[in-house]
Amino acid sequence: MKKIAFLGLGRMGLPMARRLAAAGHPLTVWNRSPGRADGLVEAATPAAAVRGADVVVTMLSDPQAVADVAGRFVPELAPGTLWIDMSSIGPDATAGLRAGLPDGVGLVDAPVVGSVGPAATGDLVVFAGGTDADLDVAQPVLELLGRVRRCGGPGSGAALKVVVIGAIVASVTVVGEVLAVAEELGVPQELAQGVLAAGPLAGVVARALSTDADFPVRLAAKDLALAGGGPVLSAARAVLLADPSIADRDLSAVVGSLRRG
Repeated sequence: MKKIAFLGLGRMGLPMARRLAAAGHPLTVWNRSPGRADGLVEAATPAAAVRGADVVVTMLSDPQAVADVAGRFVPELAPGTLWIDMSSIGPDATAGLRAGLPDGVGLVDAPVVGSVGPAATGDLVVFAGGTDADLDVAQPVLELLGRVRRCGGPGSGAALKVVVIGAIVASVTVVGEVLAVAEELGVPQELAQGVLAAGPLAGVVARALSTDADFPVRLAAKDLALAGGGPVLSAARAVLLADPSIADRDLSAVVGSLRRG
């Protein structure tokens, strides 16, 4: 069993780390705010966490957070270590991380689609990019966390995540807006939701009306920013940022926010 360091014990990171420990991997964890290890072996610093690890997994909030933490542990990585970054940071930031690696250290970009429930049950969708050799090493670890989709070379997993999450977040925002239009026009919500859910938008409607997902609006807005400045995605991001009161609520909160507006 590979010795793993897991850095980042947020909403998603903690249940993911628990799965790796439950599978029998020797595991050391670290989190920016201490005290979230929940019985797992916790290191005081990122450098201490990765020392002697075969695989390092990071699950952090944004490109700046990953860069900051990387600066504290990358110098400790020994040749032969594999770093799997599962944060959603986009291909440009991923390329920057790769450029700063010591010789002999590999990097797989492996962001995920899914929420806290799938993180706990191992049902995430994992988009993995890297060299074939690094992906072969990462595969058994990633399979404990979800269904692995090999996307191609370095940066390809990070790129596909931007594409997929952009479509999901913007589509949920659109559903929220058309339900607000339905309300303005006197169309009963149950009728509008039922008809939309019976058509090609069924999956998006289900996500927009979800009551058990936990993907904060602020992170959805961050992911749209990674996609660049296209007019539709930029408009969706503006909608997400317009109501600060929903920033830490699940993405589905945008539906109620638009209807209140």
